[in-house]
Amino acid sequence: MAGVNKVILVGNLGKDPEVRYLDNNKVVANLTLATTESYKDRNGNRVENTEWHDLELWDGLAKIAEQYLTKGKSIYVEGKIKTDSWQDDQGNNKYRTRIRVQNMTMLGGPQGNSGSDQAGSFNEQAAAPKASDSINVTETESDDLPF
Repeated sequence: MAGVNKVILVGNLGKDPEVRYLDNNKVVANLTLATTESYKDRNGNRVENTEWHDLELWDGLAKIAEQYLTKGKSIYVEGKIKTDSWQDDQGNNKYRTRIRVQNMTMLGGPQGNSGSDQAGSFNEQAAAPKASDSINVTETESDDLPF
């Protein structure tokens, strides 16, 4: 039976994207995304819990991230979980989990202050959007599809 590996996150960027240009015109951007949830504990006190996520964007998505994303920007992402494992110099097993972003929507300024009600959908071959647009970007990838 085929499984489903799907992640949906909405949060704020913790720093500006780190973008690297690789061989064969490949581009990768690494981002950190903070998702914060709040609730009241048993005593009625408001508690906030922030979780940090490592995001990885490739090619067209990475170029959009480089051009338009900055620390504090609110984004919506869809992707899948990827985990790397290796042994360090002392023989200890190490793991790194990241989100491979496949779809991204820029939600506006910090804390979701959107400057526009317009939304544009873009794939990797699309023209660059206007800076005031909300942006939906889809990565075109089919390497992991179970069908």
